[in-house]
Amino acid sequence: MNTESDKSISTSSWQGMIALMAAIGASVCCVAPLVLLSLGIGGAWVSTLTAIEPVRPFFILLSLLFIGLGYRQIYIIPNRCAEKASCALPNITYRQRLMFWLSSAFILILLLFPQLAPLFMT
Repeated sequence: MNTESDKSISTSSWQGMIALMAAIGASVCCVAPLVLLSLGIGGAWVSTLTAIEPVRPFFILLSLLFIGLGYRQIYIIPNRCAEKASCALPNITYRQRLMFWLSSAFILILLLFPQLAPLFMT
């Protein structure tokens, strides 16, 4: 039996996962070569990871869109759940908001990595 509260939690989880995957897609052109080279894996094929640089703005917009949708789901849309449902508990709401802000910070760090990377290279 799928209640409204379970649907709300499920929707929020999917939005967060899509935002994370879009952020990874946006930063793979810059983060992946650095991680592979740091691990000692090199070669000419590592440079092919920069070929997805032209689609990076699309992934950035997608990430920001789903972060915005997650914010809307958690803070703006009124909480419609039964009195004893899991979403009505204050500690569940606190955990949802905490996970939202932690994952949003992680996503934003991934998105800003190309601008922040030169600071670590000097």
